[in-house]
Amino acid sequence: MNIKVITYNIHRAIGVDRRFRPERIVEILESYDADIIALQEVDDGVPRSRELNLAKELAEALDFPYYVLGKNVSLKKGHYGNATLSKFPIVRERNIDLTIDNKKRRGCQHTTIDIPSSPHKAVHLDIFNLHLGLSAKERDKQIQKLLNSSELKELDKDSNKLVIGDFNDWRSLLRKPMTEDAGFKCATDRRYKNKVSAMKTYPSFSPRGGLDRVFYQGDLKLENVFLCRKKLSKVASDHKPVITEFKL
Repeated sequence: MNIKVITYNIHRAIGVDRRFRPERIVEILESYDADIIALQEVDDGVPRSRELNLAKELAEALDFPYYVLGKNVSLKKGHYGNATLSKFPIVRERNIDLTIDNKKRRGCQHTTIDIPSSPHKAVHLDIFNLHLGLSAKERDKQIQKLLNSSELKELDKDSNKLVIGDFNDWRSLLRKPMTEDAGFKCATDRRYKNKVSAMKTYPSFSPRGGLDRVFYQGDLKLENVFLCRKKLSKVASDHKPVITEFKL
């Protein structure tokens, strides 16, 4: 079967025009009819976003029956973190702490999703939805922490999994540990002759950096990957959403 997966740092649904407009995020996402959506920078109970639970609001607006929010950062009022929305049952959810020393709190939300393969059987797909730090040393420690986590190590290399989200990796320094060391393939790499570069997703109005990545492993075959082409995506968030299509 084919599944469509989107990763999108929604910037709390506050656009580059500094306006809180969750309906713009909804319009962008509903146009692609995805099966699974991994979101970063999702507020819950924060005044800047009308104290809404954005994961719940977006899931309901997009008609997704299953959603979970992994809260990473506590504010004076409310929290924010990563959220995963799914049209298929989420059978397990954990939040992996990727905070390094006294840096800003960061996390990776791990969900196990059951995708029906026949009337009485389902295929597991494990999603690791993350948002990494701003310094290269911090990100390197965070990716090692993830790769050595019990949540990832308990899965064998043949299991179906995605490591997806905002890597903040301007120079693609995490490609080697993810691909050569851990054995993942990268859906968001672009190859031209002998050069490899990342699809540019940030800033949304004039992308220069490939911060949003999709790594995959297992019985997943990449069918297509592209960036949102809607004009609205230039203002709705400071990141572009990445749309991937896999055959499972």
